[in-house]
Amino acid sequence: MQLTVQQIAEALGAQAEGQTGLTILRAAEPGDAGPTDLAMAMSPKYAEALTNGAARAAVLWDGADWKALGLEAAIFIQRPRMAMAGITSMLDRGQGVAPGVHPSAVIDETAEIGPNVSIGPLAVIGARAKIGAGSIIGAHCVIGMDAALGENALLREMVSIGARAQIGDRFIAQPGARIGGDGFSYVTPEVSGAENARKSLGDQGDAKAQSWLRIHSLGAVEIGDDVEVGSNCTIDNGTIRNTVIGSGSKLDNLVHVGHNTRVGQDCLLCGQTGVSGSVEIGNNVVLGGQTGVVDNIFIGDGVVSGGGTKILSNVPAGRVIMGYPGIKMESHTDIYKAQRRLPRLSRDVEALKKAVFKQPSSD
Repeated sequence: MQLTVQQIAEALGAQAEGQTGLTILRAAEPGDAGPTDLAMAMSPKYAEALTNGAARAAVLWDGADWKALGLEAAIFIQRPRMAMAGITSMLDRGQGVAPGVHPSAVIDETAEIGPNVSIGPLAVIGARAKIGAGSIIGAHCVIGMDAALGENALLREMVSIGARAQIGDRFIAQPGARIGGDGFSYVTPEVSGAENARKSLGDQGDAKAQSWLRIHSLGAVEIGDDVEVGSNCTIDNGTIRNTVIGSGSKLDNLVHVGHNTRVGQDCLLCGQTGVSGSVEIGNNVVLGGQTGVVDNIFIGDGVVSGGGTKILSNVPAGRVIMGYPGIKMESHTDIYKAQRRLPRLSRDVEALKKAVFKQPSSD
């Protein structure tokens, strides 16, 4: 990808100064940038490293003195991370998947492949599957029967899409993502000890040892537009209804979404988050890394959970939570501060006890 400073600035809606015709081949950190790189020096902190590199052009903050920094051209931005989204999109060199269908791909004769679709080596496309125009299907991917993939999707290597999954436009799946596995749903002939313990908060009762019987997953997975899922992310089929991921939501590596769960629009589920079955998650929810969510609860719009939070009950809209169990972040912080004081408090109590015992008897 070869662009000029001016072309990049125009695409960002930003101002450029200096030799705006300079050719840019890639983005780089300031200290590593070469003559054809665009240095990402978006704050004074990062600009300090420019002297360690050989950048001629850089992305700078508003008001920066680009000449004093030894540059020949500069692009000025107001919101650095927003600029990063545009710049990385323009300079992304892709994965090198060749256009067309690789000879080793196995495509059912009833599958519908849109125009300008690339299908990599050893990919398998099932009966009546549909792949939208401009999509890229990486090596060793599997798309099951009756599944539908929207336009301009990108499946990296070894992604699997289960039967009957319905996925919108511009879907991105990183290596090893699994969409449409069966849900983790089992039952015993009689009420199990686990069920008794859950109801009683600890007592298994007289339940006997039993074998687990499988409940099949008759539903599928339904995913909206502009959804991204990370490496080894798994989304299970619904039991009867579909498991749903709303448009614009992003799921990080190793995220699991259980059967029947509905994730709203524009949510972020960070790495190793696990969501149990039949959870209702609102829009614009952010679940920090390693958040755990029990089944059959509701999480309202705009909720944010800190990393490692365990959500055991319904969460109202807009709440910021942390801890195990998840509670308001300010309450969790107060509890943590109190815990930090416990050793000192214990010493103080011990000293008071000794002082009391040393006092002469009043008898």
